[in-house]
Amino acid sequence: MTTTATPEHASQPRLHTIGAVCERLRGEFPDVSISKIRYLEDQGLLRPRRTRGGYRLFSDGDVERLETILRLQRDEFLPLRVIRQTLESKGTTTRAKRRPATLRRPSGEIGLAELCERSDITPEFARRLEEYDLVSPRIEAGERIYGESDVEIAGACGRLAHHGLDARHLRAFRTAAGRQSALLEQLVATGLRSRDLDRRKAALDDLETLAAVATELAQHLLVRDLREASER
Repeated sequence: MTTTATPEHASQPRLHTIGAVCERLRGEFPDVSISKIRYLEDQGLLRPRRTRGGYRLFSDGDVERLETILRLQRDEFLPLRVIRQTLESKGTTTRAKRRPATLRRPSGEIGLAELCERSDITPEFARRLEEYDLVSPRIEAGERIYGESDVEIAGACGRLAHHGLDARHLRAFRTAAGRQSALLEQLVATGLRSRDLDRRKAALDDLETLAAVATELAQHLLVRDLREASER
């Protein structure tokens, strides 16, 4: 079974789980993985739907977009920043031709009110998170538009805020993440700049692996420090 959602009507789009998407693309992209797809989502390149339980569901359009991203990485050696700009440029052109008088958002993007509702935070706290670079909305027609990653980040920040941490304190997490990202990027920088296809691909794979290991390390260090603090 390759999909998680069975349509009630023939016109309803089919939705695929992240595991099914991996299996579907593995023929052309043998190295594609669930962690890589999640990483691309974290970078704002993918916006799958979510069930109430938080599970990702990909439409056929999402899968086509993912195929485009993977081909641009493999064949054109483009960094994610350039790929994002390329896709946004094409998407803007497409939407401009089809958009009626009312504003239509791309699937997976939400406004401030929905961000606050799903993250259980106030609009003022959301603005504070934006001020300290913890969430990064884009502005469209004067309205702030947030991605799924912003929802998850805002939700986590909100839960920490309930224990007395303000946005200015949470900025430390953003700073630490930025430093870790810069450090990991240095390790594979030469490979990412290489003109050799295989070397650049290997560098991207290494970066993905390093990101997963760094996240695991940070979690272990935090748990150890908290355990030691409780034993004092």
